[in-house]
Amino acid sequence: MPISLSLAPERTSIDPVCGMTVKEAEAAETHTHQAHTYFFCAELCRRRFIKNPDRYLSGHRDGMSLHAGVKHICPMCPGVESIGPSICPKCGMALEPETATASDAADPELIDLSRRLRVGLVPGIPLLALAMLDMLLPNMPISHAIGHRAMMLVQALLALPIIFWCGWPFLSRFIASLRNRAPNMFTLVGLGVIAATLFSVLATLDAFLRLDFFPASFRSHMGFVEPYYESAAAIILLVLLGQVLELRARHRTGNAIRELVKLAPDVAHVVVNQREIEIPTELILVDDLVRIRPGERIPVDGVVRDGTSTVDESMLTGEPLPVGKAVGANVSAGTLNGNGSLLVCVLQLPTDTMLAKIVSLVGEAQRTRMPVQKLVDRISAWFVPTITLIALVTVLGWSLYGRPGKGILCAISVLIIACPCALGLATPMAIVVSMGRAARLGILFRNAESLERLSEVNRVLFDKTGTLTLGQPTVATVLPEPGTSAEELLALAASVEVGSEHPLGRAVVREAERRAVAITPATEIITTPGQGIEGLFRGARIRVGAAERGASLPVSGTILAVTRDAVLLGRLVLDDEIRPTSAEAIRELHARSIRVVMLSGDRATNAIHIAEQVGIREVLAEKLPAQKYDAIRGFQQAGDCVAMVGDGVNDAPALAAADVGIAMGGGTDIAVHSASVALVRPDPRLIATARDLSRRTMRVIRQNLVLAFGYNALAVPLASFGIVSPMWAAAAMSLSSVSVIANSLRLSRHR
Repeated sequence: MPISLSLAPERTSIDPVCGMTVKEAEAAETHTHQAHTYFFCAELCRRRFIKNPDRYLSGHRDGMSLHAGVKHICPMCPGVESIGPSICPKCGMALEPETATASDAADPELIDLSRRLRVGLVPGIPLLALAMLDMLLPNMPISHAIGHRAMMLVQALLALPIIFWCGWPFLSRFIASLRNRAPNMFTLVGLGVIAATLFSVLATLDAFLRLDFFPASFRSHMGFVEPYYESAAAIILLVLLGQVLELRARHRTGNAIRELVKLAPDVAHVVVNQREIEIPTELILVDDLVRIRPGERIPVDGVVRDGTSTVDESMLTGEPLPVGKAVGANVSAGTLNGNGSLLVCVLQLPTDTMLAKIVSLVGEAQRTRMPVQKLVDRISAWFVPTITLIALVTVLGWSLYGRPGKGILCAISVLIIACPCALGLATPMAIVVSMGRAARLGILFRNAESLERLSEVNRVLFDKTGTLTLGQPTVATVLPEPGTSAEELLALAASVEVGSEHPLGRAVVREAERRAVAITPATEIITTPGQGIEGLFRGARIRVGAAERGASLPVSGTILAVTRDAVLLGRLVLDDEIRPTSAEAIRELHARSIRVVMLSGDRATNAIHIAEQVGIREVLAEKLPAQKYDAIRGFQQAGDCVAMVGDGVNDAPALAAADVGIAMGGGTDIAVHSASVALVRPDPRLIATARDLSRRTMRVIRQNLVLAFGYNALAVPLASFGIVSPMWAAAAMSLSSVSVIANSLRLSRHR
């Protein structure tokens, strides 16, 4: 049975691992945090909590979060941050946690607004019923039966709790927008509600106290001024409903990230002194030994030290077939163990696993902004002042027409119906949904700009080795020069390649090991991307690099020349297998009218041979990294939008120069960092998928902007002329936001 690590054991208990009492552990180490003292098993304490005390000191057995003071950010306004929940001073939206969690629980704002909506419906339904009955039964109005003053008083008693308690979150944000001089949707809502409420209260006081505050043009034929309590209350209830629906929909946009986070288990079984200790995954450190039982998800990135099994890696790589794992094999966090037991040595902290990096990258990318958003921001900056001016003009126009009361009602409708919430959500919501879906498909966008730019790509350039081919070449032929043996040639080449990350260098080392050739690492290693590698070995300068350009050789394949002090010792011929999906990927790109080019540093004959097999008709071969860079600039100057696909160090300049750099899964860190798009698994078919998703995202954004702008262009004139009442204006405003969110959520079903 595994032993669960208790964060606060009884002082007299004996630890089953090290045999120490808690008093002994207390003498060894004591941690104090926020008036709480925690004692831990000394055997684990020294290894975990001494090295990283700040990470694990907050929290105890009653369920308090282990991570207090989480940074919150605004999903709509980059740069707005707060420690703990707060409200954005710019747009008035509630801030969201920066770090994704696996919890599906509703956020506190949704719980609070839902409660206020339920409470508000209790007086709101009879209030709206009274107003509707007066309109539906004009010959028998209820106000005649109970008296007009009594009717006003009943409406006030029902409406004011709705306005000032249920609507307080919106009114407080309205006040904050004025204080921060940052007008937003809550500015318009607050102006409309306050105007309707103030007018109604003055009308009620006028009726009871006979103040004659209003001119005759405001009064009905009975001499009373009609209040608008039901309109103010309906606005609050409908905005509450719209916010609840919006928050629920926005919660759905994070489903993809939460599903990724859930792939990593919460607890792990760490082996200490041949006993298993069950501890939270976040407490695992590098070099820990973790037992993975059959059917369990793997909590860490590590290497198998004992056992054999098969692992389902489809959650991260998309590969449908389980992969066999034995001693020495690498495993990744979030993958699913098969029917064998594995003992895994931890290589990365839980916060540094590939899964954690994917979640972090997607979260950061979702918070970036597209270039098209700049136009929306400029329009939004003028939007609220413009709508406020239109509302004032509406009051003035109706007053000149002799109906100032109607003008106030129409101005309230203008303020409410033109709330820019839908406009603000149009782009960010589509980005969040699209990038979440892309992550589930194995595509990681580094920022929103790359998502937009990929939709415009009309030319894709492929590197050859490791991109269209498997990138795992093997030495097919060893061609030593007279006086040099094959074993000596391999030994010298492997001596400088032993530390290389390049696939060709690793192939040379593997062949030397296969032939049991002794390898002595060279010193003073110098790597020249695209040309080769050299080092000092037993006083001589050994160089392994591309064969002479244009040399006539009787073999086909990638050829490396090995020299000693510039004297040729021989050549190594390497073959590389084409990826099974490369030809299909090229066909898919051609079907989308995209021009495909192979841009390779390999020999022309070898590059053309591979290009013919995958269906590429245009080949640029024997290009050094600087020449690849120049080739991309040439295509761009000709008017093309270029995407470069690569995986090696020599591809980094080209990936950075391209409009969109795409790094293949399994590529070098330099290539991944230089690219704006990374593929989790090395499948070139994902390029067409990424472009399709990019184009569909831009289409959805344009649809959202049409919905937002078109809605306001149609609704504001209707409200100004009194065709839309404040109540229906509030309903329409909420509907516009929900429609934008619903349209964005369609991206989550992209295949």
